[in-house]
Amino acid sequence: MVELGWLEKVSEKIIEPEREICDPHHHLWQKPGSKYLLEEFLEDIAGGHNVRSTVFVECASMFNSDARPELAPIGETEFVQGLAAMSASGGFGNCRVAQGIVGFADLSLGKSVKSTLEGHLGVAPKRFKGIRHATGWQSSQEIKNSHSNPSKGLMSSEKFLEGFEILAELDLSFDAWCYHEQLPEFAQLASANPDVTIILDHFGGPMGIGPYQGKMDEVFRRWREEVLKLAPLENVFFKLGGINMKVNGFDWHKRALPPSSDELVEATARYYEVCIKEFGSERCMFESNFPVDKASVSYNVLWNAFKKIAWNLEESDKDNLFRKTAMRVYRLE
Repeated sequence: MVELGWLEKVSEKIIEPEREICDPHHHLWQKPGSKYLLEEFLEDIAGGHNVRSTVFVECASMFNSDARPELAPIGETEFVQGLAAMSASGGFGNCRVAQGIVGFADLSLGKSVKSTLEGHLGVAPKRFKGIRHATGWQSSQEIKNSHSNPSKGLMSSEKFLEGFEILAELDLSFDAWCYHEQLPEFAQLASANPDVTIILDHFGGPMGIGPYQGKMDEVFRRWREEVLKLAPLENVFFKLGGINMKVNGFDWHKRALPPSSDELVEATARYYEVCIKEFGSERCMFESNFPVDKASVSYNVLWNAFKKIAWNLEESDKDNLFRKTAMRVYRLE
């Protein structure tokens, strides 16, 4: 948990407060000892950035314990659909929270995953846009595997690929969360499924702890080498953010003061610059990854950093990065 008041020790004036933002990646949850629901998220975005819409991404919250295991994740979509309806009522400000919903379905079920996907669509037909089945796997005991408890090589397994085909059939997108050493496996998945819109979360997970501690430059070179191979895959889009987690190794959370936007830019801008240059703003979108990144930085400072990274770009590129790409990819009205 973030120390009460720690993030407030660094305060900044909001840059370009009028710029409209679609935040395409955040979570909402109620877990033992941790509550982050509509009220908490609205408090974070109330600092002055003009966030008009958002996309919720699964976090294994509020699964239906009375349902069969493969159908339990539909409970999360039901839960978020209710919060989204509250937001859409207009009684909670101008932002439409969870205008898009990305849920979970176990693709390793193969073709039978279709019943889960149809269940999600049944409870949120207008908002449900796709799924994320996190596949982050690492042999080091110092790095946690993804919360979905994936096996090694999951993205290339027969059943997973079988289930993946159903996404195209139902016109649903796929959010990918893996670690940087898994990018070759991810590239094979994306190449084999050109009809599925695939969004690579958090830059593809460059690691900075465990066996990667103290190897920032080496990790960046390896990451860049693999990411550039994705350029020909026009169905792949990038979420630019989620790089301030503890696993990324910048250790912001260990400091007496949280980082300023200038410090964030200095430490991480090269990742953003590679993606924007090589893939164009039409395939990239800034993301908050809140409240996970909140362990390191405040919402206000984070989006100031994004605005500084995009400062010298054309207005059309800025509009893509902050709003249009997310709206188009997730088919938000």
